[in-house]
Formats: sequence, structure tokens, C-alpha cells
Amino acid sequence: MIKGIYDFISEAQLKKYAELAVRAGVNLQKNQLLIIHSDIQNAAFARLIQTAAYEAEASNVFIDWTDEQSAKEFYLHAADSVIDHFPDWQAARIKEWDDAGAAYIHIISENLEVFKEVATERISRFQKASRTKLKEYHAKIRSHEVRWCLLAVPYEAWAARVFPYLSTEEAIQALWRLILKGSRADGENPLKEWESHHRAFESCKKVLNESQFKALHFTNSLGTDLLVGLPKDHLYIGGGVTDKNGIPFFPNIPTEEIFTAPHKHKVNGKLAGTKPLIYGGSVIDDFYLIFKDGRITDYYAAKGQEVLQNLIETDEGSHYLGEIALVSNKSPLAQADTLFYNTLFDENTACHIGIGNASPSNFQNGIDQSEEELKAAGLNTSLLLVNVTFGTEDMKVVGIKEGGTEVLLMKDGDFQF
Repeated sequence: MIKGIYDFISEAQLKKYAELAVRAGVNLQKNQLLIIHSDIQNAAFARLIQTAAYEAEASNVFIDWTDEQSAKEFYLHAADSVIDHFPDWQAARIKEWDDAGAAYIHIISENLEVFKEVATERISRFQKASRTKLKEYHAKIRSHEVRWCLLAVPYEAWAARVFPYLSTEEAIQALWRLILKGSRADGENPLKEWESHHRAFESCKKVLNESQFKALHFTNSLGTDLLVGLPKDHLYIGGGVTDKNGIPFFPNIPTEEIFTAPHKHKVNGKLAGTKPLIYGGSVIDDFYLIFKDGRITDYYAAKGQEVLQNLIETDEGSHYLGEIALVSNKSPLAQADTLFYNTLFDENTACHIGIGNASPSNFQNGIDQSEEELKAAGLNTSLLLVNVTFGTEDMKVVGIKEGGTEVLLMKDGDFQF
């Protein structure tokens, strides 16, 4: 029996959500291995995804259980030598999954309070150790060599944070409604809805890719004045993407972004963050970033300054950008006009940047090029990619062509093409 947060949603609706993750999210193929990453609190939903995957004729479905309370104890009490080390056996099993052609579904449920007693420096150190050991795996994720999908379910503390004026039960119900609406999963046929969503993405990407703008200029009343130079032969992707075998999938549910890779050394100006950035279980808020020749040269956060510093100082590449995304404020998610305190949702309500690694998929024939060739083209490399929302209701975006011609792409936060 479904209990807890799942009492506030019908099992029929939850099954549709699970099927959406399997059929559209990772687009699971017959006889394919599926790995589900889930905290133990979401066992009910993980098992429904497992059932949906077997109905799609998966060869095997392995649920990789986690426990955030155990993770907290680890961060608080594990020896320093352990914090700085990611076990070989954990890396080995992921490699075995990759070698077997696995697809991955990650169930996320924001709990902003769980790590509040943990020193952010310890979390940052373990994340760096993990990303270093799993560098090859993350490279496959970013280049879409493997198919994966993130999707969310409510958590009591998360719901209370989003809806502090409601009772616990009302807040959970309200968050469920927003998650499903924003994910286009609240109708009778979510799979058909996502087919239509995909067609709209393709139309917008076609216009941008044919235009090949030299730069994008972002301005708003909060102080953002950012000129983002783009590499020659850049590609916009978003919504549905394809893996190395040409199989389409949706990495994020929800997704509203169309994004490409900036030129590493051609970003200049100021970016004012508009929504909290959740990183390593900590909150960064009321912040700005200053760029010169692509590099973050100055930054400030009224809340989470140390966390922001640890993020930027992860490696050399984390001082530069790997992504610039255009997001309309007319999507169901943006129209909810809600602060989600969750990067997956907040980044899909407005324009954002990605600090860190660029995807080879954002460059023509990038998947087939070497790291040296991509670097020469202007793409950044880093251990991480962290998205930062900076779009507003009055966001203006102008595309600048090689000859200096300007084309209005966004006005008041909405597409003009």
C-alpha cells in the first residue's frame, strides 16, 4: 500500500508518472538494463517505475537505494581520509552498468534541512572525490552516450518551504499538483502531451541553429547585463535529445530549456541570480557573478558565500561557463509563479547559465571530436556543471550576428520567434 506523501495522489496518476519516466524519460528499450536511484523514503514510487520498466520489457531493473539520514551521519562522523576518497567498488559497479548499456532514472525529493548540521566543506570534498573518480561516467552523461532522466516527488519539508502558509497536508497536495502540472504529467495522456512538447522544442531550435548568432546579450532591471559569446558551429539542444545510437530521450522531467555552450573566453558582464541555488544540500541566495573574458572574477552571496566559493573553486573549469539556456516564462512551470527551492524546477522557469563543463552535444559533430578539438573550439571542461537561474519577467535577450545585426529573441521573458 502507498503511504505517506503518496496518500495525496491517486495510484493511477502515479502510474502514469512512472510510465512517463520509463517510456519518454529514458525511452527504455526491450532487453535493456534500468538502474533506479531512489532514497528509501520513495520506495513506493521506485517500485512502480520498476513495474513500468518490466512492462516495457526491461532485461533487469536494479534499484540503487540511498538513505539521506545515513548520508548525513557519514558527512558528520566519517574519517577525513574517507571523506576525500570515493570507493573503487562503487566506481566499478557504475562502469559495469555502463558497459551493459544501462539507462538511469533518478528520483529526487528536496530536503533542505537534512544537511544543515554538516560543514559545507566536507560535502564539497566528497563531491569532488566522487566527480574525479566518476569523470568518465559524467562525461558519458553530458555527451548523452547513456540515457538518463531526473524527476521529482514531494517531501514534507520541501512542501512546507514552498507553501509555508498551508498545513502540511495542504502543502504536500499543492506541491504534487505543481510537480505534475509543471512536468506535463497531470493529464489523461502525458506521453501524447510530451510528443507535442517535443515538436515545439524542435521548431525553436531550428531557428536558433540556423541563425548562428555570434553572441547573446541579456539585460534586466535587477542589474544583469551579460554578453555571452558563442563558438562557431554551436548547437542548441533541449527538450528531447538522442543518445549515441540515435534513440531519443528526455533527461529532465520537467524540461523547458533550449541551451547551448558559450565560448569559454567570451563571456563578459554581470549576472544577478534570481532564485536560490541549491548545491550540496545548502542554499545560495541573493548573489551575483562578475565575468571578464569568460572567467568568474568576482562573486558575492548574502547567503551561502562559502558554499558559492567552494563551488567556483572546485577546479579551473568551474571558473567558467559550460551552458547558456533560454527559457520562456509562458510554460506551465513558469506560470505557476512559484519559488521551488529546487534547481531542476527553478532552472526550468527562467533563463539560466551552467557553471562548469560544456556538453560536446552543443557543438556540431562534437561527440566525435577529441577533448583537445573541443577546447580549441572554445568549449569549457570541468568536473561539474551547476545551473544558476537569472531570468526575470522583464528579461530581454538580443541575438547578435557576425556583421553586428541584432535580432530580438526574448522580450519580457518570452520568445519572440
